[in-house]
Amino acid sequence: MALSNQVGRSLKSRGASAPGASPGQPRTRLAKPGVVESAAPSEPQFSFNLKPRDIARHLNRFVIGQREAKQVLSVALCDHFQHVRLTQEGNLAPYYQKQNVLLLGPTGVGKTHLIRSAAELIGVPFVKADATKFSETGYVGGDVDDLVRDLVRRAGGDVKKAEHGIIYLDEVDKLATHGEPLGRDVSGRGVQTNLLKLMEDGDVPVVSPNDVTGQLQSAMSVMRGSGASQPEVINTRHILFIVSGAFAGLEELIVRRLERSVATKRPQRSRPRSEELLERVTTADFIAFGLEPEFVGRLPVRVACHGLSTEDLFNVLRKSESSLIHQYARAFAAYGIKCEFREDGLRRLAELAVDEQTGARGLMTQCERVFRDFKFQLPGRRIKRLVVTARLVDAPARELWRLLKKR
Repeated sequence: MALSNQVGRSLKSRGASAPGASPGQPRTRLAKPGVVESAAPSEPQFSFNLKPRDIARHLNRFVIGQREAKQVLSVALCDHFQHVRLTQEGNLAPYYQKQNVLLLGPTGVGKTHLIRSAAELIGVPFVKADATKFSETGYVGGDVDDLVRDLVRRAGGDVKKAEHGIIYLDEVDKLATHGEPLGRDVSGRGVQTNLLKLMEDGDVPVVSPNDVTGQLQSAMSVMRGSGASQPEVINTRHILFIVSGAFAGLEELIVRRLERSVATKRPQRSRPRSEELLERVTTADFIAFGLEPEFVGRLPVRVACHGLSTEDLFNVLRKSESSLIHQYARAFAAYGIKCEFREDGLRRLAELAVDEQTGARGLMTQCERVFRDFKFQLPGRRIKRLVVTARLVDAPARELWRLLKKR
């Protein structure tokens, strides 16, 4: 039976309210710890009324599997943004500890997709960056403060809106330092140290001190009176930080720790599976891997994502609203060609993608291999229908030749 090739539905969900959805309500603003100021009645109030199950249900539409990660992430997001809402309503919690999240697992399992989909549902600004592009302040490379400034840009320059956004930092495992570095470590330990103040409660200048053009524009705006109300700094107290990494080699550290802990007991008959090992990770394992204790300590919520099986990848293609088949159906539809995907074709794509060992990214690799020549040869011809079967996936050149010969 052919699957529908319509493009996924727009990201809408019940219970989600974008920031600024209630412009007529009064809003409270935290000026200093313990002091609440009433904002102007016309200033929009951050609205959040989702439950963990609402977020998990939304994530199920776009990410296949990862049930534990969805549950943990949904609870952490709800706890955080309910705290933000209550704080802005005047219900302060001065000793609240932010639940920043650490996701670990192999590439292509949906870590980024989980965070981006959740941010879109909640309606908050979202920034993603790779940790490898940053260096310690004063050295060549990106400054971690730029992450917060990027959040302001994503919020359209609205600093208040950016102050309850989400920053997602990938490849944090690359910041690990193993042993004492020979020289000044500006890309590992230094970046971890710089992130500490941001992950809890820090102030970042809206305009970088190194951005001469930005400083001049800000000064001119103030002189003209158009920028007098723009805050000079953005506070990170209510910005949620989520970091992730593959952490290759972490499993061996976990095994060694477990072996030491049972040295005086009966030895285990077999080594636990990769997913089981990552679920038993501790702070000591991350420190042994090379992360700073203070950095790991600011990531209290930790969850492991598992690798994707053939069945998982098949369901990614068949059930996910962000499935690649919508992208390819759209590409062919642009030339008046209806592309139909049979289940045996999707399963064969999934089987081949598993061999790539890159998770869901392997699906794109296989799809490009299969459809490249079809996308080149079919536009402009009289062919109006393409049926994707297992036979076509296994021998695309032969099936293309047969299709052209019929016409």
